[in-house]
Parts: sequence; C-alpha cells; structure tokens
Amino acid sequence: MDQMIAPSPSGLPVDDEGELTRLHPNYTHALRVRTVLFAIPFLVAALVLEAISRDKALLPPGAIAGPVLLIALALVIRVPARRYNARGYQIAADRLRVVRGILWRSDTVVPFGRVQHIDVDQGPLERFFGIATMTLHTAGNHNASVSLPGLGEELARDMREEIRAHIRRESM
Repeated sequence: MDQMIAPSPSGLPVDDEGELTRLHPNYTHALRVRTVLFAIPFLVAALVLEAISRDKALLPPGAIAGPVLLIALALVIRVPARRYNARGYQIAADRLRVVRGILWRSDTVVPFGRVQHIDVDQGPLERFFGIATMTLHTAGNHNASVSLPGLGEELARDMREEIRAHIRRESM
C-alpha cells in the first residue's frame, strides 16, 4: 500500500513522477461521516417538503425524499472512495509533493527551503479516526499553504519533525 520508489541516500524517493504514498485508510471513513453530516439537512428538508405535499396530495409518497435519499447514498458510498484514490503524497529529501483532485487535478511540489512553519491539526472526527492534517505554510502569497489531510496521527507528527530537521540543517 505505501510504496516508494527510487530512494535517495537518505532513503526517501526523489522521482516526481514516481508512485504516490496513499493516505491512511481511515481517511475514507472520516470522509463518509462528513458526507453523511452534509447530507442530513437535505434529507430533513426533503422529508419536510414531502410532509407538506402529502397534506395537499400534490405528489405521491416518496417523490421528493426518495430521490434525495438515493443521491445521498450514492454520494456517501462513491465520493469518499474516489477522493481517497485521487489523493496521495511523495516525500523526498528536499521536498513534498501533494496530488489531489477528482475533476481538477492538482500536483503541488513544496521545496522544504520555502517552508515557514508547519501545522498538524485534528478536528473531532480526525481524532476519532486517528488521522491528522499537516499544513505547510510557505514563503510567498500565491498558494502560500499546502494541506495534506488523511495522514496517520503519528506519521503527520514524524513528517513535521523530519521537515523541521531539514530546514534546520539547511539554515546552518
């Protein structure tokens, strides 16, 4: 699952076209829960509209809530898996490559020399699933931060320390 290629002397990959490391498998579970939470207001609204239309006999039962439920189920089942498969990263001796996007693909390379500071964040869902989001803030103002969600909690902290060590070595 976690595959790396063309190791450098430090043991890290150096090929920007190489295979990406996948995110933590619990990331899909967190995405599913988020998608369910997103869908609940739409389902409630559909049920309210259904109840209103039932009193006036405008539509048959399930004409509103049924399609909304089917769309919500499709989103909960399919979208998190696609988002998980569309994301990955590759860490090298001097840079981090982050790839993401289903419709609009983004392939971002962050040289460690441009990193100003690094955050490792966890919301309640991430904490529950044992994952974290690492954000690298870079010098400059265009796309000045790059986030990598779905990392294992320990891995995110280890990567942060590894990048910090590289920055310290480079600044000496």
